[in-house]
Amino acid sequence: MQEENIKNNIKTLSFGCRLNAMEAEKIQKMLSTAINAAILVNTCAVTAEAERQSGQAVRKLARENPDAPIFVTGCAATRNPALFLQIPNALVIKNQDKMRLNAYLDALNNAPCHFRNPKIVRFSHSAPQLSKQFVQIQNGCNHKCAYCVTRLLRGPAVSFEYEDILKDVKSAIKNGFEEIVLTGVDIASYAKNGILISDLCKKLLQDVPEIKRLRLSSMDPASPEIFKIIDLIYSDHRMMPHMHLSMQSGSDTILNAMHRRHNSETVRRIVKAANNNITFSWDIICGFPGETEELFNETLKLARETKPIKIHAFPFSPRPGTEAAELPNQINRETSKKRVKIISDLADNFRKEFMKQQLSTEVQVLVEENNIARTPNDIDVKIIGNLIPTKTVCRVKLTEIKENAFIGILI
Repeated sequence: MQEENIKNNIKTLSFGCRLNAMEAEKIQKMLSTAINAAILVNTCAVTAEAERQSGQAVRKLARENPDAPIFVTGCAATRNPALFLQIPNALVIKNQDKMRLNAYLDALNNAPCHFRNPKIVRFSHSAPQLSKQFVQIQNGCNHKCAYCVTRLLRGPAVSFEYEDILKDVKSAIKNGFEEIVLTGVDIASYAKNGILISDLCKKLLQDVPEIKRLRLSSMDPASPEIFKIIDLIYSDHRMMPHMHLSMQSGSDTILNAMHRRHNSETVRRIVKAANNNITFSWDIICGFPGETEELFNETLKLARETKPIKIHAFPFSPRPGTEAAELPNQINRETSKKRVKIISDLADNFRKEFMKQQLSTEVQVLVEENNIARTPNDIDVKIIGNLIPTKTVCRVKLTEIKENAFIGILI
């Protein structure tokens, strides 16, 4: 067992956003240069449930691995360190220190117990097999949305140097990834040395011609850069024709109460510029304080007008320290959950409608696992035939629809 530990046995578990998972990969590599065995848990605090799950997981890991240091970082560890400090062998690393190796080494040296022979006895969380590589381009956020605790926990927006991003992208290509996804807390705000997010995409496509597919994780609808991204999608087929918008609501009244910077007309202009050739998905918070049935119906109306093919909807969760937690007219959680189902079902119908229009067409797909691939519009395809290696980009003909996925044949 000790011989295995010498081989840098660093296990990771991430909660919440894809950014957390990507950061965990970086931390894992960093820790492997100096620590024989440890568990890293990158926590999430976007909702009370996410925070609860993070704490539950760390307690379970501590029981199963009493001789392993468990580094707990991320937003839940930063917001509520006391939740984890009471857990044996858990060492809290706050967000501002999570990328500093010395923070982990100092935590080990100052730990109340010594880990002379660190051992990981049980770890049942397998790392996902990624078909695409996420590349972080920035961190933090400068906006003050009434509901958001992430800004408080990750700090102000910081954009990374182009050379560092370029290095990460080239490394991903070298490792066999043909689709790159640019990610961060607020990527629409990217600004470094005169380079904005649309400029960054153009430069990467020019400087790394091996990129076959470039995608953005999530965009703030208020950013005028979205229109430049739309132009880029039309001018370079490697830019994927699907955008995820951090909408949160379709009601101007609720958007104003949230302190969001866009309104419903902004979204209409975006969709009009896309001209039916680009699909969209949304984030939506259901049951924000003051959201009456009438105001929720405004969100449904906007959805019916603009037809997003996916909606990640979730009930409002008041986070301590945010303005929204103290607002009057809090909505019953059961009502919020019902609204989640209503708007999610609506988006499912839009996706089915779009999929029917795509039948019999030929599309480029990215193969993930077990011949499940993903179209440029971010829809699953089950490819019939021999097993195709993960990460492969190929062309298929879409022959039929089963449940929420296409069936396709290799061309």
